[in-house]
Amino acid sequence: MISNELKTLIQLLSKLPGLGPRSGKRIALHLLQNRETTLSTLTASLQDVSIKVKECPVCGNLDSQDPCALCQNPQRDTSILCIVESVADLWALERTSSYKGHYHVLGGVLSALDGVGPEDLRISSLFHRCRTGTIQEIILALNATVEGQTTNHYLTERLKELGIPHISSLARGVPVGGELDYLDEGTLSTALLSRRRV
Repeated sequence: MISNELKTLIQLLSKLPGLGPRSGKRIALHLLQNRETTLSTLTASLQDVSIKVKECPVCGNLDSQDPCALCQNPQRDTSILCIVESVADLWALERTSSYKGHYHVLGGVLSALDGVGPEDLRISSLFHRCRTGTIQEIILALNATVEGQTTNHYLTERLKELGIPHISSLARGVPVGGELDYLDEGTLSTALLSRRRV
């Protein structure tokens, strides 16, 4: 009933994050029904991104500039470095418009179960950046998972050896607008342990 070419397209779309087979079919149909307006521009954009967008050699962000626009921005504070797991995390922090320092994307987190060690991440380039002497504060903005906490601990110990004056991590606990009755025990426990004076 469905051609092999269309099956392949649906399977590829279904593998994208947040999509499944039904979403893949809907997207494939939409693209085919709008060939002139959507499909051709999407194809051209994918080709353009594939050629022009690269990983920034300094921070690991994705950009068509080398180094990326964030690294080149003279308005950003070069003494503060925020360490994130992925480019998606970097983009999430940028959406807040509240951080004006530089970033370093690790490209993952340490995980013994998955066989991911320090040599598999962008940790050596992080330490190289720290040895320049310009970085005065490091913010560890890793996810609150077991692997994220393991990576936080590893980096904290190593960064202290490099003489970084200030090392901090993101606050954990009650989200803005969150109701205590709906929060899990881990979140509440972390919020209590991370309490601060008002």
